[in-house]
Order: sequence, then C-alpha cells, then structure tokens
Amino acid sequence: MNRRRFIGRSLSGSVLLGASAATPAQTQMRDNAQQSEVFIEREQAGQPHKGKVLAAIQPHCDDLPLFAGGTVLKLIREGYTGILIRTSNDEMAGRGATMGEVTLNNERDNFEVARRLGLKKTFDLHYRNHEFDAVAAAEMRHRLVFIFRLMKVDTVICYDPWGHYEENPDHYITARCVEAASWMAGGRWDLPEHFEAGLQPHAVTEKYYFARGPQLVNRVVDIGAVFDQKVEVNAANVTQGPAGEYGAALRKRLAQQKLKLPILGDDDATANRQYIKHIVLGEDAELGRRYGLSYAEPFHYIGPKPSMLDDYIKQHAVPL
Repeated sequence: MNRRRFIGRSLSGSVLLGASAATPAQTQMRDNAQQSEVFIEREQAGQPHKGKVLAAIQPHCDDLPLFAGGTVLKLIREGYTGILIRTSNDEMAGRGATMGEVTLNNERDNFEVARRLGLKKTFDLHYRNHEFDAVAAAEMRHRLVFIFRLMKVDTVICYDPWGHYEENPDHYITARCVEAASWMAGGRWDLPEHFEAGLQPHAVTEKYYFARGPQLVNRVVDIGAVFDQKVEVNAANVTQGPAGEYGAALRKRLAQQKLKLPILGDDDATANRQYIKHIVLGEDAELGRRYGLSYAEPFHYIGPKPSMLDDYIKQHAVPL
C-alpha cells in the first residue's frame, strides 16, 4: 500500500472509490506470494512465546498499524513482551498549523498506537522526517544495537531491507540499519563499551519484514482473531493516518451525489471505522481469501538458523 494513498485519492472525484485498487507493485507482491513457497502462520493457543521480546520498528507512526499491526497483536497475545521503536520525528506528514504542531500530534498518536498494540515501552529516535539519507547509518545502527542488547530483543518486525521500488529513504534506511544491527548486536567486538555498562551480546534471531512494493513473500500470518483490534490501532492515527474523518467525508460526498455505500452506515463514527476496515485494510481480506483465511498479512520471514554442527554430530557421532 502506498502510504496515505487511501487519504489522497479517496476524496478526489473520479477515483473516489479507487483507494482499495491494487497498484502494479502490490499485484506483483501478491504474485510473488503465490509463486514462492509460503508458510501460513496460524494463531497458536496459550502463550508459546512467553519470555521472548519483540521490537516493532517503524519510521512513521502509521507504518506498523497498516502493514503489520495484526501480526504484532497476534504475537503479543501469544506471550511476547513488546517494545515500539519509531525512527523519525514525523514532522512532515499530517495535520497541524506548524511543523512543530504536526510533530507533537504524531508523537501523541504514536504513544496511543503503542498502547493499543500492547507494547510496553516506546523508543523515539527523532531523526528528521524524509532526511534519513543525510543520517550517518552507523549512528542509527549503533543506537539500535544498544536497544536490542538492553531489551534483549529476539524478534523484529520492520520494513524489508530488500523490498523493491521503495522511494522513501526513511523506510529503506531504517530497514537496512535494523538488518545490520540485528546480527551486530550479537558480536563481542561490536561496541564493547556496552559490556562495561552491564550489557551482553544479544543477536536478533527472528525477523518479519513487510514492504509496500514487490518482495519475496514466504510467510502469511493469519490475523483473523485480532483484525478488529487492528482496525482500532489504525484508528489511533488521527494526525496522518486513516482515522482523520475520511469515512465521514466519503459518506457526505456520496450523499451529495445521491449515492450511498451501505458499509459506511448512517453516522460519522461508523463511517470512519468501516472505512478503515473495508477500504484502508481491504487488502488484508483479499490476501486472506487467497489462503483460506479471513484476514492475513504477508512477510519475508527470516528465522533462527539451524546449527549445521549439531546436525552433523547427530548424523555422524558414534559411541566411544
């Protein structure tokens, strides 16, 4: 999904109802998902991930809610303790009379997103919005290594560092720094001053990467049980996201044309929620149908690497 595409287009006359139409990049992404060997990750009973730590990482406060909010909610339900890391200050997107007001409004939304996702702590890195290509990658990487070690992060959810045709430097630079920091955090010679402060090497071993454009999708996560919660998470993004009365505005515009979308109901509050559910997040339902699910999210997943030495010993070791 093109960030804020549903906002920019939904109120623009000839493409009034075009917000849910797939872009060529999205169509290619889904085709890749079909062509690749895809594992369907279903809801697990109990709390099989209890004791593990998840870092949900986003450049902007609406990224995770749109692309991975359901997966974050699912993993938290299954026992993860979670943190939220936002890398930008969100100064260039959304409502406000000044850039400072926009920044503050998005910061408030971001805290509410974390609360609704069930994430216990928020780290804001506050890099300038859309200026990440001017940021020293090593600096961001070092800050992430510190957080990964401090919080003992096992799993990250973030933009795909290898996703194609991503135009926003905030997205791809964050993703590449996360990818590098994930393994560097496990090294004993990377930033050894951390160990003097009591930290220990701690590599991130599991990654869920999402993308706006084509990527190699090898995992589809069933989010049916938490989809309504995902809608509410997206409703927290009032400043720049889909919660800004767009459903109500669409309902009003249609009424002026003597038209009605039944899904939008008969009041503004219903219209806004239903707009998020059926239009903004419509692709979750479409992907779900392809895999026999009600709602789903696609990822390039990288899991813990099996030990070749352990396998070799099992196969070839003999008694003394």
